Amino acid sequence: MIPGPTPVHERVLRALAQPTVSHQFPAFVEAYTECLSRWRTIGQSTSAQPFVVSGSGTFAMEMALVNLVAPGERLLVVSHGFFGDRWEQIAAAFGIECDLLRADWGQAVPNEKLAARLGTREYSAVAVTHVDTSTGTEAPVASYAALLESRKEHFILDGVCATAGIDERFDDWHLDVLLTGAQKAFGAPPGVAIQLVSQRALETRRKKRGPVSAYNADWLRWLPIMNDPSKYFSTPPVNQVFALNEAMGMVLEEGLPARLARHRELAASMREGLAAAGLELFTDASCRADTLSVVLHREGVDDASFRAAMAERGVVVAGALGPIAGKAFRVGHMGNIGPAEIERTLEALRGALGGS
Repeated sequence: MIPGPTPVHERVLRALAQPTVSHQFPAFVEAYTECLSRWRTIGQSTSAQPFVVSGSGTFAMEMALVNLVAPGERLLVVSHGFFGDRWEQIAAAFGIECDLLRADWGQAVPNEKLAARLGTREYSAVAVTHVDTSTGTEAPVASYAALLESRKEHFILDGVCATAGIDERFDDWHLDVLLTGAQKAFGAPPGVAIQLVSQRALETRRKKRGPVSAYNADWLRWLPIMNDPSKYFSTPPVNQVFALNEAMGMVLEEGLPARLARHRELAASMREGLAAAGLELFTDASCRADTLSVVLHREGVDDASFRAAMAERGVVVAGALGPIAGKAFRVGHMGNIGPAEIERTLEALRGALGGS
């Protein structure tokens, strides 16, 4: 029950366990093509360019920056925790100037503060983490999108801990990049970097960026393969693509509205159980994500001992990060999780706290 990698459904495992075939084998080319199309549907876009390549969510972040922001240009990061701050480190690796607009941990940056910061200097792009896995904060992305719609900055959204569990509207929000990974709300194995890229962003890459300080992360090297997966640039993760395509198919079978509603219901159920056990959430009620909960320990509870007691009862939860390390724990409720897993987690929690 950690916030990723999340449990993988047997259908996805069967897809993963297929014999490894050539990346030009017809059945794989068909699956890759279908996966790219499904991703555009899930991201709610009719025109964005999908990318599915080997890598992690962090690699997808790197791809976005290296293709959109030139060395010496400036990036504004709206950070709600550990993974928001990571943008600054990636920018530094490529000589990109970076300003951080940080929220207090467990809070969200108000739209007014973003508007005020945008008025202070020129930025090439604004990067936001939709849900920061360290704090459980869900950014008010629709509000940010309304602000950025009429501006020239490119809008990059990190959806790693949100995509397929929380609403993301690429076209409606006028996003330039939506990036994510396979291992959280998709419920697929890790190892795939996933992006939707706007035509505006591709135009920036083609006409304004020139050579980029990357090879494998260059959109233009991957673009011919994304448009025709029978072509070759670098060997794709064949089995992971089979698995991700199956996971995406399951998302669409469930239907996005139903899937998002299920995540809301599971989050509510988990939090009711936590409250009944006398536990409080770290994240402010105004910005809690439906994909995970960050839970404060009771006074006197040792974090490592508590999580070990949970593991002994068959449930693994994650420790907290940064300034709340040792003071809280994190529990995921996304992807293929259902009511049975919620109840089992709460039962183990009650036992670990001495309730049974």
